[in-house]
Order: sequence, then structure tokens, then C-alpha cells
Amino acid sequence: MTIAVTGATGFVGQALLDRALETGLTVKALTRRDQLPRDGVEWVSGDLESAEALRALMRGAEAVIHVAGVVNDAARFESGNVLGTLNVIEAAKAEGVQRFIHVSSLSAREPDLSAYGVSKARAEKLIMASGLEWTIVRPPGIYGPRDVDYFEMFRLARWGVMPVPPKEGRASIIHVDDLARLLLALVPGGEGVSFQTFEPDDGRKQGWSHYEFARAIGWAIGRRPWVMHLSRASLERAARADRFVRRGNARLTPDRVGYMAHPDWVVTHEARPPRSLWQPLVPTREGLKATAEWYRKERWL
Repeated sequence: MTIAVTGATGFVGQALLDRALETGLTVKALTRRDQLPRDGVEWVSGDLESAEALRALMRGAEAVIHVAGVVNDAARFESGNVLGTLNVIEAAKAEGVQRFIHVSSLSAREPDLSAYGVSKARAEKLIMASGLEWTIVRPPGIYGPRDVDYFEMFRLARWGVMPVPPKEGRASIIHVDDLARLLLALVPGGEGVSFQTFEPDDGRKQGWSHYEFARAIGWAIGRRPWVMHLSRASLERAARADRFVRRGNARLTPDRVGYMAHPDWVVTHEARPPRSLWQPLVPTREGLKATAEWYRKERWL
């Protein structure tokens, strides 16, 4: 079986590619840069704005997993997350690819909180109206090897001080490999899977408080950091400071503050994937520890 993948060179995409090849699938993967040859992978040069490249990506595939998206650059949310998704849909329809799996975000559940959430919610509406056999996956926070977002928390834990969102907030989490397994499990589609929106997680009921998760990261690197809850106003000041220091590479953006300050990012119990199809396998504490070891091995920490 051949699947088409967008975003294959990113954090989630690389984990998906590894898992797909382990299961014997052939992958056609979109890339903006030259890649080293890899058995089982056909690299297709182009991006989400190129209709020709997207048509080539879809040609001969039996399903598409749309992972690519813009996370930090608010100026590109519309072009990357909305118009980019529309372009992928049109290419899939033009090449007769009916099965469409889309990686969205829990932020689409509360689009009023951020421009990012608005863009992901709009992309979901396009998919639902596409006429394709779709499944939407809204992951919570995703961690694991290669991740640059939660890496910030690991680095702060090593320094001994971890600023986190307001005390009342809770959030779900998922390891990138568990997410990759789910995306592949959804490929066949069928009753109870197609035309559904799923919210997967690590299986922890009621998710994690910000304090609990920060302490778990500290445990993973062998530290006991001071966990400091920040108000929304403090997060906004921190975002301005991050922008001043790191410019376009800032990880804490003003748009992110909108949903970081929201108290409930726990997945909806009824929206979890069917247990007969998929269950998380990576215990979060062990996953965090293995992730910390990866960061050390790669000299990130």
C-alpha cells in the first residue's frame, strides 16, 4: 500500500515515516528540501502552494495523511493551514485519492482563543465539506524525540525554575510515536472511523495539571525544579520578551498565550479513538525520561 504524507520532514512527520516503513508501507513524502534516499520513500519536491507537486504526491497513493501546518508564524496561518489544506484536498480529489486523514489540533475546539485555532478550525470545515472519506485527529500536546516545543520545558527544568501557565489549568499529552501509530491505524477507514473527529491522549483521566507535568519533566532529567505559575498578563510579558530576544524564532508567541491561559485542554472522553482500534502504549513518565535521554544524546541538553 502507498500513502501520501505532507509534513514528513517535521517532528510528527518523521515519527510517522519511521513507523510507516516499519509496517511495510510505501510512502510518497512532500519535501521542500533535498533529502537523502531512503528505502520505501519516494520524495516529492514541492510545498503546499504547488498544485503540480501535490498532484504528483497523490498520484498512485491510496490514502493521504496531511500533517503539514504552520504553528508559530501568525502571518502564515491562513496560507499554510487553511489554503494549504484546501490545496491538498483538491489534489487528492484530482488524483482519485478518497481516504484523507488530517492532523488538526485541540485548539480547533476553542477557535476564539487564538488565530492558530481559527485556522485549524477552518481547515477542518474544508475537510468535512470535501466529499472525501475523512478522519480528523486533534492531538493535545505532543512530545518526544526531535520536539522543539516541550524541549523548552526540559531546558528550564535543568536550570531549576519552570514557569508554567495559571494554576487552575489542565492539559492532556501524547507521545509522538503513539500519535504516529494512530494515524496509520486510521488509514483503512471504515465504520466508526471515517467521518469522525478523534482526540487521542496518553490515557490519563483528566489529563495533567501544569504543576504535575512540570514535576514529571523534572523527574525525567533528575531535577526537582521550582514550578512557578504565571498569570496571563505575565505570559504576555514573557511572550514580548521572547520575541525581543529570539525575534522570528520565538517559541512563546502572543497568539500562543491565548490558549495557554485557557484552563481546559483535556481531551473529550467521548472523542477518544475506539479502544479496539488503538490504545496509547507509551507511559508518559517513561516517555519523558526517554525523551530527555534523546536530548542528551543529541547534545540538546
